[in-house]
Amino acid sequence: MAWFLLFLAGLFECGWAIGLKYTEGFTRPLPTALTVISMVVSIVLLGLAVKHLPIGTAYAVWTGIGTVGTVFLGIWLLGDEASVSRLACITLIVAGIAGLKLTA
Repeated sequence: MAWFLLFLAGLFECGWAIGLKYTEGFTRPLPTALTVISMVVSIVLLGLAVKHLPIGTAYAVWTGIGTVGTVFLGIWLLGDEASVSRLACITLIVAGIAGLKLTA
């Protein structure tokens, strides 16, 4: 269950990271509210997950999910570059997340 909560926390991490772009400097009320809600939910879920997982592993996996998800959402939603080198680096992050999961 802790890993599932951590995964959800990572998804909400993606939500608030992408949400920041849509707030336009916190000048748009609805995107700002949704972004803040995503931040709070992400931190709460991370806090629940670390009750049962090592903090270093949980934090690295949380930020890794957030990073990978945000990169892909940036490519998909915002037209960010999808170069081979960027995708190769994302693959390394995914490998690191998998390694942490396997050793925890």
